[in-house]
Amino acid sequence: MTGRVVTVGETMLLLSGQAVGAVPDLDAMRIDTGGAESNVAIGLVRAGVPTTWVGRVGTDPAGDRVVADVRGAGVDVVAVPDPEHSTGLMMKERLTDGRTRVTYHRRGSAGSALVPTDVPASIVEQAALVHLTGITVALSDTARATVDAVLDRAAAAGVPVSFDVNHRSKLIDEERARASYRHVVARSAVVFAGDDEARLVLGRDERPDDEEALAHDLAALADGTAVVKLGSRGAVASVNGVLHRRAATPVRVVDPVGAGDAFVAGWLAAVLTGTDATTALDRAADAGALACSVASDWGRPDPDALVTVEDAPDTDHTVHDRVDR
Repeated sequence: MTGRVVTVGETMLLLSGQAVGAVPDLDAMRIDTGGAESNVAIGLVRAGVPTTWVGRVGTDPAGDRVVADVRGAGVDVVAVPDPEHSTGLMMKERLTDGRTRVTYHRRGSAGSALVPTDVPASIVEQAALVHLTGITVALSDTARATVDAVLDRAAAAGVPVSFDVNHRSKLIDEERARASYRHVVARSAVVFAGDDEARLVLGRDERPDDEEALAHDLAALADGTAVVKLGSRGAVASVNGVLHRRAATPVRVVDPVGAGDAFVAGWLAAVLTGTDATTALDRAADAGALACSVASDWGRPDPDALVTVEDAPDTDHTVHDRVDR
């Protein structure tokens, strides 16, 4: 592995309930941090891939915590201090009906104020890969302009781009989202999406039996590779026209938040270190499953959390609600 991965996006302070129940019923919440791009960065570093996270944080204790946590996990941090905007906040609750509810307070946050000049000169040009998500596209006009600038710089330098759709319906409507995501997908070497996100990008009606077509068509829109994440049904990848399918790795689920980011990190780390697509899908599935075994977006999982198929719990009804504000 030569060079490093660069990720760009928002990371927030995370308050997680320590018991089952809604916020009004809790006595305590654990302080943590979370953000799709920094979660991927941490996963990559743990897999031996040097990674830099670029973002913007408020000049407040929350911003200090974000920087300390991400840097403490071994990621190189480029965090622009913003005295005019506060660091974003997310709250996570494990509800009595089995749902995990995450509420984001990020409108007008420091992370949403990201601008193209926040990404240092030469950092994109010297990267082995740049990883972006649809969250940054949806945050604000300046954040979207930052994504466009990074794409331009990566293209000029011949640096491949990885894109995880990561759609947030509360931040951007479907019509704008489709146009924005397709623009990034078309300039990306590899694209990750849930099946619902793939249908959004491709403008398809929901059909439960078209997962392979979704992967192939999304790969055709990109530069040859697309991975469609199917949750408890596993994943399917189209790589240069060849289809690969993987069942989900059985695990005792504690918290599903962050599993998709761990999946992405597992795939990217495998590919960047020279493995084939089948192995990459295996490692991604295992990483995503292990992330479900800890009550943190990026906590270090216990490999013993993986279980045999015979002992696997029914996870089909695990629900993750998102509320963006």
